[in-house]
Amino acid sequence: MTKRTKGSTPAVLALEAAGVAFTLHAYDFEAAPGRIGLLAAEALGVAPGRLLKTLMAVVDDKEMVAALLASDLDLDLKALARAAGGKRAALAPLAAAERATGYVKGGISAFGQRARHAAFLDAAALAHPTVLVNAGRRGLQAELAPADLATLLGAVVAPLGR
Repeated sequence: MTKRTKGSTPAVLALEAAGVAFTLHAYDFEAAPGRIGLLAAEALGVAPGRLLKTLMAVVDDKEMVAALLASDLDLDLKALARAAGGKRAALAPLAAAERATGYVKGGISAFGQRARHAAFLDAAALAHPTVLVNAGRRGLQAELAPADLATLLGAVVAPLGR
């Protein structure tokens, strides 16, 4: 049985239940449109390429998916659509992403979402020994091996960033 961490989020509980090695990092959250991930990387003193943002997107107007890529990159929606076997993808409206995941902007994690969504991981993440992903709360990141991240999410690994 996994010991519950005080103040755990669904994402942290999911990571604990999976039994993988991870480290939590807290920081003072600062909201800035389009810069949340970059500010988190700066606050934690890590390269923006190691801190992955989780973006929710909709493929072919029907399937919501999670895309994880470096905080300093833009999501290539055409590449995401191809990786998902679709024709087009668009970022999910914020309200829909928050409803589907159970998290708020700046705290959306690919782990512990209300419903499981297909996950897509940018191939560049595999070049790092560890990466950081949102742990389900603003100001909280989980650091883990990218291979563990891909395995736990059942993620499709493909070039997604530009």
